[in-house]
Amino acid sequence: MNILITGGTSGIGRQLAIDYAEAGHNVIICGRTEESLHELQERYPNNIAGQKLDVTDADATLQALRSYTDVDLAILSAGVAEYVDIEDFNTALFERVYAVNVFGTVRCIEALLPNLKRGSKLVLVGSTARLLPFTRAQAYGSSKAALQYIARSLQVDLDERGVKVLTVSPGFVKTPMTDKNDFDMPMRVSVEFASESIRRGIEKNKTDISFPRIFSFFLKFMALLPQRLQVAISKRLA
Repeated sequence: MNILITGGTSGIGRQLAIDYAEAGHNVIICGRTEESLHELQERYPNNIAGQKLDVTDADATLQALRSYTDVDLAILSAGVAEYVDIEDFNTALFERVYAVNVFGTVRCIEALLPNLKRGSKLVLVGSTARLLPFTRAQAYGSSKAALQYIARSLQVDLDERGVKVLTVSPGFVKTPMTDKNDFDMPMRVSVEFASESIRRGIEKNKTDISFPRIFSFFLKFMALLPQRLQVAISKRLA
């Protein structure tokens, strides 16, 4: 397969690139960290090509990604997390998070969609954080909820074209991004576990690839409760 991965220089995206390359696939990794791009290209010269890319740069993103006309699988995993200080609630934080998580992802879709053929798969990496009103997660959680809606709506519109749209809803995964968190992260898994779960889910065409299983089941169950109970539970968890 020809696979394109955004956010491919760190965390989940990087591990996916490594695992797909080792399985013999052709992988295009897109990311901001030039050193990591070079390191992976040198490590897998026959399977990985690097594309320096910041998804918040509209012109560069559209120009770069429109040039890839034979993509079987696109995994859009570029993302950031910032948490709100309720005593310093400001729009700028939301703008930074949405610039990458929502508009950066949508921009990649805009560039790739015209060239996705029947049988191609488009995968948006979200988060289980979208399921409950967690403390301080107003920006991050809502950005991932937006991705979920975008994906499901795209699934409706792209069905006739034969393009499959899947989402990934991880729990806590040990990455440089989560290493910065200053709160407990129950059932946190490794990037290797995350990559295996995602690749297996993509192969099975799972609409939403959620993991770890017990953690995601617990959150999805709570998301079915009345909203007042969701808020009460989230206050206790805080």
